Amino acid sequence: MDLRFRPHFNAAFTPALYDRYQRSLERRLGASVAFRLAETPVFLPAALRRRCAVAATEIISQLCDPARIARMREAIPENYRGADSDGLPQFLILDFAVVRDADQTLNPRLIELQGFPSLLAFETMQRDAWAETMRDIPGLQEDWSCWYSGLGREGFLDLTRRAIVGDHDPKHVVLLDLDPPTQKTAADFFATNKFFGVDAVDPSEFVQRGRRLYRRASGNGGLIPIKRIYNRVIMDEVERKQISLPFDLRDDLEVEWAPHPDWFFIWSKYSLPFLDHPAVPRTVLVSDVAATPESLGERYVLKPLFSFAGGGVNVRPSARDLAAIPRAERSDWCLQEKVEYSRVLETTQGESAKVELRMMFLRPDNEARFIAAENLCRLSRGDMIGVDFNTAAGWVGSSVGIWPAGEVMD
Repeated sequence: MDLRFRPHFNAAFTPALYDRYQRSLERRLGASVAFRLAETPVFLPAALRRRCAVAATEIISQLCDPARIARMREAIPENYRGADSDGLPQFLILDFAVVRDADQTLNPRLIELQGFPSLLAFETMQRDAWAETMRDIPGLQEDWSCWYSGLGREGFLDLTRRAIVGDHDPKHVVLLDLDPPTQKTAADFFATNKFFGVDAVDPSEFVQRGRRLYRRASGNGGLIPIKRIYNRVIMDEVERKQISLPFDLRDDLEVEWAPHPDWFFIWSKYSLPFLDHPAVPRTVLVSDVAATPESLGERYVLKPLFSFAGGGVNVRPSARDLAAIPRAERSDWCLQEKVEYSRVLETTQGESAKVELRMMFLRPDNEARFIAAENLCRLSRGDMIGVDFNTAAGWVGSSVGIWPAGEVMD
């Protein structure tokens, strides 16, 4: 979107350049990527970065309001109400649609948020791969950044290490997910291991003895104490697959959570009705809808509160769809005022792409506030944004927003 760089990239683009980028990324990971990689980075203008940062900071201030959190906690199912969920989580992500206002200004509109980690390590490798790929392209020979708060690459990795590992030896920290090698986010698990030495572990490998958790070591089958859990388990997946975890989240376990599973529910789409900000579209729980809104399919999107990656989202709901949700489940769905993503990124294929920008905030245990850290971007040329919905067309899928290192947001 930054016109200082987009023409240079598009003029230099070839399928061979895209292939070179993919090979560079997979060489760094030591693995393949299970989702579609977009053909381009997103060149983020300083003015848009500033508007996103301001909106995010103001929204986070509301999210951290104790009175609002007390109401948001009502979203936690009884069987997930943990004993160790006081304080704030270590991770927060906010997804912004990039829209063009009437005066052609680029602005953010919040789509959803989550008290949960994202692809922190993977995005650093995406940035590294694009920097390598573009280093011989005239006009693009920059030291590229994808990091906020004045962070460089090493500063970002140190901040992320503190949020994930804390003060522990990485061998006593696990990245927890269900059957990690089969997850589409497995590329980030590989990157996390390379950067921070943390292994991805399925909960079936856990052993509980009293208040302590252990994991089985490979090879000799011994037990390794677990002191911290970098939690990547999507609770929606646990529910859908009816998976029984080998420990009870309500137990007072001698383990640190980063973040505790409670936050998957507390800060989620359930939070949106409690926010009052120009960048936040009107959102209402279906259980609070007294009458079907006019022009429902044109004005609103119907979303399940706790799904991930766009699962279950209905972008053109009908009155029949609304009525079909059982009364007992209506508090698990929301109607969100539709945000029309603008086609803001010029491609080489005639039709410009839509951009969603995810801002990722970190709060290591010894930090009082959230720190803007890194971004990821998703490109689309259809109705849905998630990478699962963008597999056929070109210039869609996973990307990262970059700008010249040291450039100040105006």
